[in-house]
Amino acid sequence: MGLFVTVIHDQGQCPAGCRECVDACPVNIFAIDQDGTVSVVAANEDECTFCWLCLERCPTDSVIIRKEY
Repeated sequence: MGLFVTVIHDQGQCPAGCRECVDACPVNIFAIDQDGTVSVVAANEDECTFCWLCLERCPTDSVIIRKEY
């Protein structure tokens, strides 16, 4: 969890092989793990610019962005 932003990715809702949020994010908040699942790079959460590109591209609404201030 970042100081200013928390990004949550629900892997249970994310279809296998989907990487829409990874491809859309301009500040690399998401990464593909070795097993092929998408995860949040916690060290990058506060870099979020609230562009909402990941939310727009996610077909299953598995991404949540929460402002902590």
